[in-house]
Amino acid sequence: MAIDRLTEKFVIVKCSDVKIEDVYSAFDAGFSDYIIPMKISQQAFIDRFFGPEGNQLETSYIAYYENKPAGVILGGIRYFDGIKTIRCGAMAISAEFRGTGISRILFDAHKKAAEENNCRQLFLEVIKGNERAIAFYHKCGYEKIYDISYFAAENPEKLTRFQAIGKNPAIRIDEVDFQLFSAAADNWEFHINWQNDLPYLESSDNVSYFAAFDDEQVIGCLSVNSGGNISLLYTDKRYRGKGVATRLLFEGITKLKAAKLQAGFPNNSLAEGFLKKAGFKKTALAQYEMYLLL
Repeated sequence: MAIDRLTEKFVIVKCSDVKIEDVYSAFDAGFSDYIIPMKISQQAFIDRFFGPEGNQLETSYIAYYENKPAGVILGGIRYFDGIKTIRCGAMAISAEFRGTGISRILFDAHKKAAEENNCRQLFLEVIKGNERAIAFYHKCGYEKIYDISYFAAENPEKLTRFQAIGKNPAIRIDEVDFQLFSAAADNWEFHINWQNDLPYLESSDNVSYFAAFDDEQVIGCLSVNSGGNISLLYTDKRYRGKGVATRLLFEGITKLKAAKLQAGFPNNSLAEGFLKKAGFKKTALAQYEMYLLL
């Protein structure tokens, strides 16, 4: 069947108007042969993608072909870097329907949702090496803005710098609640990726927060979950080079007893240099952040 005739048979529906089982089915089929394997249960999909990831059923769309889920685009709206943004949390197309124009139809619905909700930009992350997706997003008007790099430490208790300055007694570290952590982090202006940002952390489970103090002033903070994923590690620029970040990491490792540490962040040479000196290794995984201004 010709592509244009096939395209005419697609029906696009808001995910809020269909069964969640269909949304999951479209997602699962589209990611079955993804560049990085992603096989999760329906409940895990709901908990993650309509939880911390910030997607909303009302701004997500599913495509049907003859009553069969053929593709889905997930969308979530919130303020990101102070700008009202719609994020493409995932686009998944079943293998049999790729090359039919369905991606563009779903994207057009996604963009229309952005315009109807007065968003000022569209945003997404894409894995480096996924050239087909990158080329598609370029055609839609997106531009690469940030690179996200990922690092890991397999034996965190043996990280080299901890032995030298990790136990610096001059730095006071306390475990704190999210409110104190977010108030401190909100005062520091820096770009951080969507999955490490404060709204994402607030809706996530099993995250611990630590703050470094000079008397009662917060001079650094760390968020890390029970699996060892570091979302934010920051030191006030006036206190850098004094062991603050190392002390924060040492406290996190000691209290959480994580078997592995991971961290990912966009375009931050200071953070990259610190992690490498501490013994972290850069992983093969890397992403682009891409934006389309409205």
